[in-house]
Amino acid sequence: MPDDQVLPEEHMPDDRPLPEEQRQLAERGRTKAEDTRRDAEHDRGATEEHRIAAESVRKEAEQFRRLAEEARETRDQHRQALEALRQEREHLREVAETARTFGEEARVAAEAARDATVEAVQATAEALQATLEQMKVVEEMRRALRAIRDVDKPDVN
Repeated sequence: MPDDQVLPEEHMPDDRPLPEEQRQLAERGRTKAEDTRRDAEHDRGATEEHRIAAESVRKEAEQFRRLAEEARETRDQHRQALEALRQEREHLREVAETARTFGEEARVAAEAARDATVEAVQATAEALQATLEQMKVVEEMRRALRAIRDVDKPDVN
């Protein structure tokens, strides 16, 4: 049969389903739609659970980030405190070194002063000894002078 010929309607095959077939087909479509709806509802529930879980994980991650930041800040504060202690200890070491140096200089000065005092005492002792010797000489001279005067004076009695 050529393509350009048209068959009368009564000779055309009927593609329309019969009423029972239509009902079964409609029931299968309805069942399939119901299954799809249930699957979509289940997927929506699962998606909501996933969203809630993701939100919970995000909140926990944010809390962990905050805790890590606080730990970093605390670590930085401790590092600064340790640095301040180190600097203070270094300053005290320098002060102690300066005090030790001054103490050593004072010891040397005290030793020099002691030596000078000993020398001064020795010089004073030597000067006193010389003065004593001179006084003895003067006293000898006075005695000699008195003896001479006593010899030169006639007895007046």
